Amino acid sequence: MHIKAIPGADPRLTNELGLYADRMSVNIELPSQVSLQKLAPQKSKEKILGPMSLIRDGIDRNSKEIVKYKAAPRFVPAGQSTQMIIGATPESDWQILSLTEGLYQKYRLKRVFFSAYMPVVEDRALPALTTPPPLLREHRLYQADWLLRFYGFSARELLDEAHPDFNPLLDPKCNWAVNHLEQFPVEVNRAPYELLLRVPGIGVKSAKRIRAARRQGRLDFDALKKLGVVLKRAKFFIVCGGKSISPLPMDNPGVIAGAVSERSEHSRLGTLGLGNFQQLSLFGPTKEDNVKCLTGQI
Repeated sequence: MHIKAIPGADPRLTNELGLYADRMSVNIELPSQVSLQKLAPQKSKEKILGPMSLIRDGIDRNSKEIVKYKAAPRFVPAGQSTQMIIGATPESDWQILSLTEGLYQKYRLKRVFFSAYMPVVEDRALPALTTPPPLLREHRLYQADWLLRFYGFSARELLDEAHPDFNPLLDPKCNWAVNHLEQFPVEVNRAPYELLLRVPGIGVKSAKRIRAARRQGRLDFDALKKLGVVLKRAKFFIVCGGKSISPLPMDNPGVIAGAVSERSEHSRLGTLGLGNFQQLSLFGPTKEDNVKCLTGQI
């Protein structure tokens, strides 16, 4: 059972409901106090974060009781989550991702969900009805969310004030790798697990498989493919036994970016920073994109 806690609800009621719910959520709705004041003035940062703190503290108390009494978890055993709308207000991806990271660290949320804004009413404070929903942007934020939670990345590594928005043609992990070619290529037979996770095409599952398999012997590229590594991206960033199968030199970020781009027909213009790219339609992300977003194998 998933129960939503309403900002301003009686704390006693929230605590009682937590004993019945598997998961609870308090929707943060918008990425900043300024946007809340503009579009949802009846809500505030304090009213939203207050219940989050209450749920966090209840989960902490319950965890201590589990250890002390060896009892089953009772209070919100699946943790808490939140959701925010993307694209209705002008915050950058950097602001949104930094907020997401802060929510994980301070309130120990299990998940932050992003929802692309779809114009349904006409209002001066909202995007025009003809504005397409930012579905690709939502997709990029979900990919970055996986990198925060499972790949050891920080928000500042993926974006910053000088580069506040995600590349529409490269997933966040590939974009980071292309901008840090000095850390590649990685020798998969020796690299630590944390570094394997930073290689495009190597996900959490395949990194664990590599770590286990190389204890039995030296790995080659055929073995990596069997372990689930996506070589069409990883081949530019790895070597096996000192050997590479990359068809391109690793000294040109633009060329590598074009090779690993998800939209190869646009990669050259995108790499050069040219062209006006439109938001993808509802059916724009490829099947592989959708699988990666669900499984987190980036």
